Amino acid sequence: MVAVSPLLQRRLLSTSVTKTHHKPHQQWSIKQVTKSNFADTLEDIKSHVSNSDFVAVSLQNTGSFSAPWQRVSPFDTADTAYLKAKYAAERFQVLHFAVCPFTVRASKVTAYPYNFHLFPRAELKMEMPSYSFYCQTSSLISMARQGFDFNSCINDGISYLSREQESAAKIQMGNPILAKNVIESTSTLSVADSVFIERIKSHIKNWKKACKETSTRKEGNQIQDALVRSLRKLVLGNEEYDSRPCMNIDVCSERQAQLVVEMLQEFADDVVPLIIPAKGGAMQAIRVVLTSSKEDKDLLQGKLQNDERELKKKVRGFREVIDLISASQKPVVLHGSLNDLTVIHSKFIAPLPPTVDEFMCSLRLAFPLVIDVNHLMKEISPLRKVTSIPVAISQLKNRFFTPIDMEIPCQAMENEDTIHGQNVVKICELFARLCSILKIDPAAVKSDEEKGSSALEPYTNIFSPFCTASEEPIDGEIKIWTNNTRTVSCEDLVFLWGFGDRVTAGVLKSLLQESHEAFSKEFDVRLVDNSCAIVIFWQHGLSETFLNTMDKCSDMCGPLREMVSEGLRAAGYETYNRACRLGLWESSLADSLDRALADSDCASEANSKTKCSDRCNEWIINLDDL
Repeated sequence: MVAVSPLLQRRLLSTSVTKTHHKPHQQWSIKQVTKSNFADTLEDIKSHVSNSDFVAVSLQNTGSFSAPWQRVSPFDTADTAYLKAKYAAERFQVLHFAVCPFTVRASKVTAYPYNFHLFPRAELKMEMPSYSFYCQTSSLISMARQGFDFNSCINDGISYLSREQESAAKIQMGNPILAKNVIESTSTLSVADSVFIERIKSHIKNWKKACKETSTRKEGNQIQDALVRSLRKLVLGNEEYDSRPCMNIDVCSERQAQLVVEMLQEFADDVVPLIIPAKGGAMQAIRVVLTSSKEDKDLLQGKLQNDERELKKKVRGFREVIDLISASQKPVVLHGSLNDLTVIHSKFIAPLPPTVDEFMCSLRLAFPLVIDVNHLMKEISPLRKVTSIPVAISQLKNRFFTPIDMEIPCQAMENEDTIHGQNVVKICELFARLCSILKIDPAAVKSDEEKGSSALEPYTNIFSPFCTASEEPIDGEIKIWTNNTRTVSCEDLVFLWGFGDRVTAGVLKSLLQESHEAFSKEFDVRLVDNSCAIVIFWQHGLSETFLNTMDKCSDMCGPLREMVSEGLRAAGYETYNRACRLGLWESSLADSLDRALADSDCASEANSKTKCSDRCNEWIINLDDL
């Protein structure tokens, strides 16, 4: 935590400030990338990512959350926060994806920002699931006010496929894939394996011999009857691949395919094996192509590798950039990591897994180091309540002496609109200022990583929006308010709904006081939305007492009894968790909790029927056993 005394602040502010490039309403030169210039930009960004220390990213989506209670809140656990972010990521579409490789050296930041315009479409002209997504009018209005060109986005936006979609597309296309060198299996061959391999080896030897004899006869007789050639091809089973003789070897399993590829290494001088995928995803066959010489083999392999690269570019689209960042293993810097990373995983990697633990494991395979500037901000007391990046930068400039020189080499075309993607540059600047104040040297991150530690390590891979590096989260402990560090167990929360409209938290608290013994101790009330409130019992055990009272409708007095008669309902945190887990995303939290309780009642009834049926079955006599 950094706290600066007023005297030191006055001294710092009186110091002459080093001239920087930052000015009010500064518009940086942001390279705008669309489908028309995407291919040319790939090599540039590849070089910049390779030479950078960090990569900042910023997304602009068609929406964020559909109802106030669906926004991630301090009272959410890691599980419910992830489920909310997952729901939004799966509904809305990213249209702008800004990427900015940058380095920090002392007080100088060198950044290369790119803003990619995205729009999903069926580029491959094949039967793939059609794209659909939701839009929020408030988000679209905000984008329109910023000068967003929706026509350009739809017509010239870059498309993409996730890694999972790419695998499905390759299988559906059925294009042969060059078989890479495999490591020979150490397992002992079974009798069936040995017979299979010897049979295929004999077949290939006879096929190669027949092909060479045919080639020799062709050289002796250039003019050959077409019918004779066709008959010979039919008898020998010969086909051609790119004007070269080939044959297909049917396989029934991955094991057989591996054995065939291993065996073909004996013929590596002039044979090139290709894998033909089946519609179901398994290997359908191994295609063996016979080349005329080593030069011819190298030529074929080079062509196949080039064709595979071009196909990948066509299939992946913008995901080439995501894979580039992932392969670089550079730390990814962003603001609001949970929301952005669920979008990135959902759109470019694979469908989001059901739990937060699975999500984190999957994400770290792609991005091992993620730094959310939001957690760095929380280490500085004046920024604890700040959520806006421009406001955070402004407050840091006013309170601390942190001269930062932003160097943004001009990459944009002349007369190009560069307004979009400015946020990613501000993330770079904010990150540099925060590191300066917290005495973190970003340039030392690489060397520290090699030693197994880093000054930024405490701030990496924290996905909870309301957690800080200095406050380790305790299982089951949550906050209630953003600006209050006091925590409480989930078991001490009660959700109340059915109390009518236009009731404030203060009014509801006054109505509950002196209505039951559970409210004789310290408690608080917070409204989640217009339909539901949270009651926080600061003394452990009182929540259970109150819920039991609500179930039995006893020991109530005053306004509480009256509210219960008018439809007041209560439930513990598990009901809220169940509503999120089951995807009961109604517009009001009260409706979602009602459905969650109904689902719980149905499940309990089904379990009781099952137990009854089991007891009845114990008394059934099977006459066949007599």
